[in-house]
Amino acid sequence: MSRKVVDDQTTGPLWQFSAARREWLGQGIRLAGAAWAAGMLPPGMLGSFSVLAQGLPQGSDRLIVRSAKFLDLETPVNLLNSWITPTNLFFVRDHLALPNSPGPEWRLNITGEVEKPLSLSLAELRHMESTTLTNTLECAGNGRAFYRPRAAGIQWERGAVGNARFTGPRLVDLLKHAGLKATAKHVAFDGFDDPPGKVPDFIRSIPIEKAVDDDTLVALEMNGGPLRLEHGYPARAIVPGWIGSASVKWLSEIKVLNHEFEGNFMNPGYRLPNSPLKPGQPVDPKDTHPATALRVKSTITRPGDGTLSKGRSIEVTGIAWAGENQIEQVDVSDNGGKTWSPAKLGSERATYSWRLWSFNWTPPSEGDFVILSKATDNKGNAQPEIPDWNPSGYLWNGMGRARVRVEA
Repeated sequence: MSRKVVDDQTTGPLWQFSAARREWLGQGIRLAGAAWAAGMLPPGMLGSFSVLAQGLPQGSDRLIVRSAKFLDLETPVNLLNSWITPTNLFFVRDHLALPNSPGPEWRLNITGEVEKPLSLSLAELRHMESTTLTNTLECAGNGRAFYRPRAAGIQWERGAVGNARFTGPRLVDLLKHAGLKATAKHVAFDGFDDPPGKVPDFIRSIPIEKAVDDDTLVALEMNGGPLRLEHGYPARAIVPGWIGSASVKWLSEIKVLNHEFEGNFMNPGYRLPNSPLKPGQPVDPKDTHPATALRVKSTITRPGDGTLSKGRSIEVTGIAWAGENQIEQVDVSDNGGKTWSPAKLGSERATYSWRLWSFNWTPPSEGDFVILSKATDNKGNAQPEIPDWNPSGYLWNGMGRARVRVEA
């Protein structure tokens, strides 16, 4: 196998379950949920039980359970303190129930507006030339809990984001093997997760220009090990710099289309208003566009919000990213944005990945402070204090914020 490696790698295990064991674990989670609803379990126990019962890797019980019905796990921001997020601490977003791990009969089919439809096994994909790409993956709803009025959906705070190394063949190479027709305009990704009843299938498409970009991958590995099921095993799309939902998991079909895919998760889902709305104002679905690239954003990872400090010097640390753009600088303020001081950016960087940053803060006095962080990218986009509201709660990128009480 030929391999192009642009980063070093670490190892990680592969998770597979039998259908019988998954059903047993699911029953346990439902029983635990019923016990919690009846007041028989403390609130935190349900979260830990559901994470551990799903068979996730050691340490995943430190994640915040945003939904136990479907697997939606958020990383506490204090754990986002490294350039590469360990796989067991990486957030998980599922729209449907976690599917059973496929057997050796699994194939990835490439169909639609192509000259030669393909059906590839996992072994065949692994023998293709591969590329390793470091990418910050963020759920479009990350930060939704901070919009006012609140938007419906999972109430993510700041931790539905992670930075990882993904390895696999380039999507453009697969499309070249299939032979794109002149009518190819969009590429749709479909996973083998099975929606119940009348729930629509999770299918997303991207424009052909992004699909044939050299950095768009069909990933087979994450952080040096095979993808785990919760992260899309055996193969997932990686659409770098774009919202996480574009990087569809559990791929079974890549279909080339002559138009944007028409389905629930393209319209009305994952769309933004064409012009700013007043908070609470309804949006005309015809006056929207698909959410694509991530916005410039920073988050404070330390000190934690509500910290009591008795030190004379406090190290403020965080992460900052800008989708397809590059982080140019991060500034920190302790006086509501009246004045700003530059933070120091970490040396580790890659085109689509976050930058670590730090700032040594000396409190001017005792008392209560709100530390703010503001990121600016290489296109001049600066992180707003309060972003424009939208009814789906997508792409919140308000300034990083941490309240600190300083005592002598």
